[in-house]
Amino acid sequence: MTAPRPVAPADRVGGSPRVIIVATNASTELGGEAILPWHYFRLLRQRGVDAHLVTHERNRDNLLTQAPGESSRIHFTKDRRASRFVERAGMRLPRNVKSMTVWLVMAAITALDLRRAARSLAATAPGPVVVHEPVPVSPRQPSFMTSMGAPVVIGPLNGGMTYPPGFQAQVSRSERVVRRLVRSAADVANLAVDGKRRAAVIMVANQRTSDALPRAVRAGNVVRMVENGVDLTTFAKRSEPPTGAPTFAFVGRLVDWKRVDLLLRAMVATPRHYRLEVVGTGTLDNQLMRLAAELGVASRVRFHGQLSQDECAAVLRQVDALVLPSIYECGGAVVLEAMAVGLPVIAADWGGPASYVVAGETGLLIDPSSPAALEAGLASSMRSLGEDRALAWRMGAEGRARVEAHFDWERKIDQIGDIYRRAVRPAAASDRGRPAHG
Repeated sequence: MTAPRPVAPADRVGGSPRVIIVATNASTELGGEAILPWHYFRLLRQRGVDAHLVTHERNRDNLLTQAPGESSRIHFTKDRRASRFVERAGMRLPRNVKSMTVWLVMAAITALDLRRAARSLAATAPGPVVVHEPVPVSPRQPSFMTSMGAPVVIGPLNGGMTYPPGFQAQVSRSERVVRRLVRSAADVANLAVDGKRRAAVIMVANQRTSDALPRAVRAGNVVRMVENGVDLTTFAKRSEPPTGAPTFAFVGRLVDWKRVDLLLRAMVATPRHYRLEVVGTGTLDNQLMRLAAELGVASRVRFHGQLSQDECAAVLRQVDALVLPSIYECGGAVVLEAMAVGLPVIAADWGGPASYVVAGETGLLIDPSSPAALEAGLASSMRSLGEDRALAWRMGAEGRARVEAHFDWERKIDQIGDIYRRAVRPAAASDRGRPAHG
């Protein structure tokens, strides 16, 4: 795969075709990539684009609360018997195996339903139409958005991740085997399901993701575009530095690869008046709370659970820095959100965070050469910023400037308009070459 070309920013989205955004999950509450389809739909509608969103029924309450006046433009699909059967059949499987087998089958069934609904919408469009599938962001997962009667835009995708070399030993043998099998199955699936091969445009966040695309994808259809963006209204810049004890925040799912366990251990090596705010939920909630108690830092750590984006922004505005010890982070939208608020970021020098944070300018990056090294680096970095809060404030200001220049959602929507028009032009040219039918 050749290197993807950067996307030149468009002026505005003016002149855009009808846009049908397709996503299994589109929500402001579910976290992760589910927020991406919502932002595309919300901002396109703000600009007057004829946009529609096709998603799963589970998102109904959240979306209609967020956009009560757009109910005619948000379309929902429901689970079928096949999905419920597969879910019951896989209930006893280990979670890591289930995520690579049962959940993929269920996702495929849902994707077929979404495809059917999106094709129906495309068929009724009065003019040019584009189908945009922003998620899943995995470059290997097949896309069912094929034979849509309209050009398809996919992404931006972000993936092709591996664990840092110093953490490879912690990946179980069974997980390695399952991952190899899933990757092989993905190659076969992308031959059978040709959505990515037939897409008009595939957007990728970086070369690593481009390299992970199915081999049959045409290099000329791949362009570079940042996956994540920031809503600078929600994550507004704080006006003054925090007071009181130095306080840090972790925001994200409480799962193994986020390595919140190492962050809690690092807290032991920081002054006793330092505080940590943990925002998010996951499979390790109770385990991490017990670990905090065992380490003697429970009184210094507050577990908030899941918060809305507004609530999360409020927490970030009260702390000195964001700490993200994740070792398997393709993107890391929370890094950009923290930088938008004006926080420096402490993170592992790996994956997405390493591409967002400028070491020594907008935060501190730690070499994840081993769990012990990452733990020690977390503690040292927190002490550095806790002892020099003026430095933390300056880094935060640099981070805000970087986000404004490169990661504002409004800029992304400017760019996506050019992508949509590019996708439509070849289709229009092809139509002009066909005979008219009465």
